[in-house]
Amino acid sequence: MRETSGRRRATVRRAVLAAVATTALVAAAAAGVVIPANAAAPPVPAGWTQVFLDDFDGAAGSGIDTAHWQYTTGTSYPGGPANFGTGEIETMTADPSNVSLDGAGHLRITPRRDAAGRWTSGRVETRRGDFQPPAGGTLRTEARIQMPNVTGPAAKGYWPAFWMLGTPYRGNWWNWPGVGEIDIMENVQGLNTVWSTVHCGTSPGGPCNETSGIGGQRTCPGASCQAGFHTYAVEWDRSTAVEQMRFYVDGLNYHTVRADQVDAATWANATNHGYFVILNVAMGGGFPDAFGGGPDAGTEPGHAMVVDYVSVLRSAGGTTPPTTPPTTPPTTPPTTPPSGSRDAYAAIQAESYDGQSGVATESSADSGGGQNLAALGNGDWALFRGVDFGSTPATQFHGRVASGAAGGVSGLVEVRLGSRTSAPVGSFSVANTGGWQSWRTVPANITAVTGTHDVYLTFTSGQPADFVNVNWFGFGH
Repeated sequence: MRETSGRRRATVRRAVLAAVATTALVAAAAAGVVIPANAAAPPVPAGWTQVFLDDFDGAAGSGIDTAHWQYTTGTSYPGGPANFGTGEIETMTADPSNVSLDGAGHLRITPRRDAAGRWTSGRVETRRGDFQPPAGGTLRTEARIQMPNVTGPAAKGYWPAFWMLGTPYRGNWWNWPGVGEIDIMENVQGLNTVWSTVHCGTSPGGPCNETSGIGGQRTCPGASCQAGFHTYAVEWDRSTAVEQMRFYVDGLNYHTVRADQVDAATWANATNHGYFVILNVAMGGGFPDAFGGGPDAGTEPGHAMVVDYVSVLRSAGGTTPPTTPPTTPPTTPPTTPPSGSRDAYAAIQAESYDGQSGVATESSADSGGGQNLAALGNGDWALFRGVDFGSTPATQFHGRVASGAAGGVSGLVEVRLGSRTSAPVGSFSVANTGGWQSWRTVPANITAVTGTHDVYLTFTSGQPADFVNVNWFGFGH
């Protein structure tokens, strides 16, 4: 939910607290038992200290605990960018109709529309701005949330978020993205997708690819993001050899950002200070614009983001992170294959990437269903770690692609090893295949490859327009 940070491209791109649950809750989920909507915050694991907790107990209709939180109202910070820098159109209020407890242990942030078509909603921030891991330790920020339960055209323009901003932003309002932003959970348009992103560096462009940032995404396990509660978390870890931020949904680590992905000065500027936590539901703005825009006359007001609890834990180092196994029953196959230790000679699902820039996903009409990478254009890339080519050289590459690009628009799908800026070992060209869901498998020769490598798919075009979708890819001898 970045300041001045819409997703790049107006083209519709067809288009985070892991559950630190008690053993009883995990077992209940695995057995198919319904977990209460107001499940208590989990107990603090050994080796960790709770530095913040709000489980939103209070009378129905009452406001937030102002010892913990403060309201952000209006359409901007005083003297800061208009519309909070994102282009969102609502006015944030402290009115209980927009922000209040429900009497059942939840905070509800509810967008409303008046008779004149004007939108209001809510945005609350922790008063504390000192959340950061100690040297050699880890900070874990998590919340259990049900996104606004609205989908399809009625959800157009909805933008719920659970995120953190670098505290030097307070009182300056113009130093984004250098002071850092950690988006733990974002969602738009009622899609069954959670996005997580780290923003840093300079904008536009810069080492962190602003205004998009360094992001990842996946579908919610089990019930959709809108139909049920899920636990979203980030673990900001200084106990590892390379400092990193790991993002989770229901125990699944689906995105990791490491300090060595950017230069040392950029990382230090973004992390050598505390952060504060934000919960809000925006309406409209750059991110929804990238997925169809809105809101419009068909958008339904009154669907709340429901927050069960917010917790911040800190370890002094040397402890095992409290991530529990995913609560999805073990008989349910994973949405995407796990990262690392990938077989180069099996189909690698494109949506199972470990890192990306400019990438979105959508449901695929290709045989087998699932998802595909959507509307890829010049400069976009996706990273797949630990692809094992074995000792017999791979000499072929094939990708399952589709394109609805306009006449005269084409580009390259390239394979690079180890770095997205290394020379390609192979590539193929693709133009319109008859439609964005008209799939074909395109082969190409590559320089002989053995061993295990991080594989980057990069997308290069002489035009700014999107030119290709990718469903899967693989290699051959």
